[in-house]
Amino acid sequence: MATLANRPFVKMNGLGNEIVVLDLRDAPIAVPPAAARALARPEALPFDQIMALYPPRAAGTEAFVRIINADGSEAGACGNGTRCIALYEAGRTGHNHLLFESVAGLLDCTVSEDGVSADVGRPRFGWAEIPLAEEFADTRAIELQIGPIDAPVLHSPSVVNVGNPHAIFWVADVEAHDLGRFGPLLENHPIFPERANISLAQVVSPEYIILKVWERGAGLTKACGSAACAAAVAAARTRRTGRKVRVTLPGGDLLIEWRESDDHILMTGPAEFEFEGRLTPAMLGEAATSGAV
Repeated sequence: MATLANRPFVKMNGLGNEIVVLDLRDAPIAVPPAAARALARPEALPFDQIMALYPPRAAGTEAFVRIINADGSEAGACGNGTRCIALYEAGRTGHNHLLFESVAGLLDCTVSEDGVSADVGRPRFGWAEIPLAEEFADTRAIELQIGPIDAPVLHSPSVVNVGNPHAIFWVADVEAHDLGRFGPLLENHPIFPERANISLAQVVSPEYIILKVWERGAGLTKACGSAACAAAVAAARTRRTGRKVRVTLPGGDLLIEWRESDDHILMTGPAEFEFEGRLTPAMLGEAATSGAV
């Protein structure tokens, strides 16, 4: 039976968002949820997302990417992980312009001395596209709150899909709220049939946002690139900012531009190599084997 044991991995991070790159193009094998959960244990290879690279499906792409969260669920997008695989592939091939495909679409990346830029495509605002469990004509602010009806702690988030569903709560101070406490409840709220990434966004100026994120399937993380994109787009859409902003997360800064010319979102930031190795049976526990992709 095919096994993940002894497969090479590269450990990377994007602004502290912990990423494991598994290049499975030579011998494709699925990464089952149980294997991801086993790997994410503190004594194994803790991560926020696995970026699993498979043989390309679309012409001109480097790989088809499956994005797997620490809880074993699959994500449609991971901005920090995208920058990591672009840097990984640039180092492997010497190419600075790279194109990947995920379930959410094509990811167009450029590696330069200034960091890694990724075109993550167009945002989606329709309630059924996000998706939401009920219809909202205007997704710039939906009816959702935490706390008493007459004095909610958090309320009226903007919602958007940028490969993943995101809800952004606008606050005066991101540190004034316990997102670790509210995050699980909001991620799994019935209004989000596919769960959602939950962000607290503090708009400092028309060019600057401070963000704190509870990631669907990963919990509190130092950075979330797709959440930064979602917050920037939602801020521009609600006229809180312009279309080009700096977003500060606990792990550092990202530059986000929502281009008016084609409606695409461009994210620029760093990515780093940490170490490499091979998966071991001890890391994978009883989930070392898998089936077809």
